Amino acid sequence: MVVRNMKPTDWEEVSRIYSEGIATGMATFETTVPSYEKWDKAHTEHCRLVAEQNGEIMGWAALSPVSSRCVYGGVGEVSVYVSSKSRGKGVGKLLMEHLITESEKAGYWTIQSGIFPENTASIKLHEKMGFRYIGKRERIGKIHGIWKDNLLFEKRSDKVGVD
Repeated sequence: MVVRNMKPTDWEEVSRIYSEGIATGMATFETTVPSYEKWDKAHTEHCRLVAEQNGEIMGWAALSPVSSRCVYGGVGEVSVYVSSKSRGKGVGKLLMEHLITESEKAGYWTIQSGIFPENTASIKLHEKMGFRYIGKRERIGKIHGIWKDNLLFEKRSDKVGVD
């Protein structure tokens, strides 16, 4: 399996995997897959990755800005999605390793995630990759009319922003 930069031509497979994550009801507040144009505007130009094996995309990872304010320019929100048939095979770990490395190269000093409490696989991945639990935002948003909590995790770089 290789991890490479995502290309716009990957969108069909990336959006299919995103749709699988949405369908679980525990990966995102999104209820439909956006157009590529909308997704593209919501994510940083760099740190867009896919894991591929034998020409098939197994998962993807990307960063989105947490704020438009310049002081948060080195803080990114993590997205990692693994195809349903590739879960439990180390794809998420491989993507996260590369995302951490690429985020540091791009000057990010903090990457963070908001995770639904029932998404235990994502929580375990973040803990394994050195993210620390920050706290819980209770009833922060609704999905399908149901209030959801969100657990906050962050990883601070020891290579970037430590002047």
